[in-house]
Amino acid sequence: MACPHVSAENLSKPTPTDSVYREDCTQCFDSIDDPTGLDVCLKCFNGGCTGERKHAQTHGESLKHPLVLNIRRTRKVIVRDEPPPKMSKLAIAAETESDRYDTALTVKCLECKIDDLSKTDTAIAPVIDAVMKANTFSRKEEVKAWEQELTSCEHILTLQQGPPRNIASQDLGHCSKCDLHENLWLCLECGNLACGRAQFGGVGGNSHGLAHAKETGHGVAVKLGSITPEGTADVYCYTCDDERVDDDLASHLANWGIILSERQKTEKSLTELQIEQNLRWEFSMTTEDGKELTPLFGPGLTGLKNLGNSCYLASILQCLFDIPSFQKRYAGNLPPHQVKDPAQDLETQLRKIGDGLLSGRYSKPDSDVNVSEHSPEVPHQKGLAPSMLKHLIGRGHAEFSTMRQQDAFELLQHLVKHISRSPHPDPEVPDPTQSMRYVMEQRLQCLNCNKVRYSSNEQDSLFIDVPLEKLPAEEGEVPKYKPVALKECLDNVTASEVVELTCSDCGSKNGFTKRQGFKTFPEVLVINARKMAVVNWVPVKVDVPVIVDNEPLSLDAYLSKGPQPDEELLPEDAVAATSSGAPAFVPNAEALAQLETMGFPRVRCEKALHATGNTDADSAMNWLFSHMDDADIDEPLNFGEPPAATADPEKVATLQSMGFPEPRVIKALKETGGDVERAIEWLFSHLDDTTEEEQDEPKPAGTSTSRSAEVGSSKLPANFELKSIVCHKGTSIHAGHYVAFIKKELSGEPSWVLFNDEKVVKVVDVDEMKKFAYVYFFRRV
Repeated sequence: MACPHVSAENLSKPTPTDSVYREDCTQCFDSIDDPTGLDVCLKCFNGGCTGERKHAQTHGESLKHPLVLNIRRTRKVIVRDEPPPKMSKLAIAAETESDRYDTALTVKCLECKIDDLSKTDTAIAPVIDAVMKANTFSRKEEVKAWEQELTSCEHILTLQQGPPRNIASQDLGHCSKCDLHENLWLCLECGNLACGRAQFGGVGGNSHGLAHAKETGHGVAVKLGSITPEGTADVYCYTCDDERVDDDLASHLANWGIILSERQKTEKSLTELQIEQNLRWEFSMTTEDGKELTPLFGPGLTGLKNLGNSCYLASILQCLFDIPSFQKRYAGNLPPHQVKDPAQDLETQLRKIGDGLLSGRYSKPDSDVNVSEHSPEVPHQKGLAPSMLKHLIGRGHAEFSTMRQQDAFELLQHLVKHISRSPHPDPEVPDPTQSMRYVMEQRLQCLNCNKVRYSSNEQDSLFIDVPLEKLPAEEGEVPKYKPVALKECLDNVTASEVVELTCSDCGSKNGFTKRQGFKTFPEVLVINARKMAVVNWVPVKVDVPVIVDNEPLSLDAYLSKGPQPDEELLPEDAVAATSSGAPAFVPNAEALAQLETMGFPRVRCEKALHATGNTDADSAMNWLFSHMDDADIDEPLNFGEPPAATADPEKVATLQSMGFPEPRVIKALKETGGDVERAIEWLFSHLDDTTEEEQDEPKPAGTSTSRSAEVGSSKLPANFELKSIVCHKGTSIHAGHYVAFIKKELSGEPSWVLFNDEKVVKVVDVDEMKKFAYVYFFRRV
């Protein structure tokens, strides 16, 4: 039966800029490894599941894209009757996908219900070929993240080339010093062809390219097999001994008769090889006495695959999706949420993570692990790859868009900010980050006139500095530190101290006493334990044991009681004015100096001190960590009128498109100096504020009308139980490895579970790991 939909209007070949989702569904984690495979749209390359959720069918119907390529992958059965041979030489080898899997392709029309359209059809065949050859979305984003780290160098910028000539390339080319025809590097200075170094994945090489560079002093070379028609290629500077970018690659290659538009990429790039190597990094999963930890499977016990350096993301996601408010919003029987591009929609991707982690559908032993008498390894899970969410939350961010290791706590704050701005299709479902919010109150009292001032700050996490006291150690031993109780750290945070301030009422310079406490308590209290020491002027993370009792933690003693009847409040500051009429601000000199020695720019230090009452470095540092992503973080303080651009019609239209009424949009822009990003944050944090012109205007779509004026609760008792922790091993928060420990109900009993990327195991004793936690998640009980 002929299908009328096989036509140019329903078929497209992916370009290098298109994302091809041919690994897993964009709305759930069903994949090409499922029995019915994955349907890839042949018009927009969306990947849709074919199981009971029918995301492929829904996508095709909503966008009128009827033609799909069904991809189904099955593991090849390899029978080994004897142990693998002993290695007799050093080699770099890796299995290819075709070595491990059989892949079946079927073309279908979802509208006509035809499941076997001809793959050899002249209109369909080239599209299938292009889809299967294109880099998948996850690989494309990984490559992009690695490549954006590369820069040019002086040796490329000052490159002098020899007389033009055509060199032998493609199938005709070979190394000038051996017979290798692959892994060939072209010297951009003289046109010499030489083989590179042996590379991961079984690619041969005798390092003749490096020998040529040493002999001639010619530093810059390009890998022939990596050149693409779009102008990308592996460029290496042997003089710098690093990968580089050549912005004039087309003209440099043309000098040797190589035209970019005529090239085809035939080999994996260095970036792709590096990614494959990182993804094969394994971690020990045994106890100290060598016993294998027991793998766990089931709902809420699903691991996340390491994407190359993503353990910081996996550990935070596991802890967040253990919180009831996150489970309510992103898992279970949720209302439909259809968008045109699911992979680029934050709400969809968070739902995908919630369903993947909590449903239990994907929590099963990895069938790719062949367990035998010769290979006794206990199979763990394959793990879910959160590549779409990682790309989405990292987009536009200087650090989270890269493949480098990142600070897990900074990622948590970044993610909370994104989620708090994400509208929900059901206005009655609250922002899940609200359960983490509370108010800290600060009390200042003048030492001369005894008048007081109270100020409050809403936040979603608490920083605690862990006291460092080295224990006696033998020479040459790694220093160890005296254990500290978590309660001692909280006592220090809320203790009274003297700060050097001038009283605006009585003029005394004797200073103030300062104390802070909880004005309200959250449902989920997140604590970041800072354990940093400065060694040779470089901040280094140290392992200080922090003792956390197994009993619930009482915070009753840390409740701030607010103004008392016998206290006299200070009037508002009579701030001096500059000659321009703008208020003057003189930052606390001591606090400013402390912040600058920590490496913060002066502008940020002044802004943080101004925002936190100009009292001390600790409060300002807390503010800095929670406002790192502010668009205006590096703009100087401005006490004058907001610029005229605040009423820019284009900015007003942008914010109105999110559902906010015009009067409130104009007010938000005025309050934030015309910055759109800050205005969005202001709008979502002032949902109950209305202007006179909008008293009868509806609330923006996706926002709750029941948001209270103050977050958290001041009711006592305030007892908190430790529910999960993120632990880190390594001397720097930007290196090493992160894992999560979460208290779960297993067979009706509370048990601690270790989430080490894709591996999920039961832990018998977590007390030792609790001592070295980096982030704590307490839940109110």
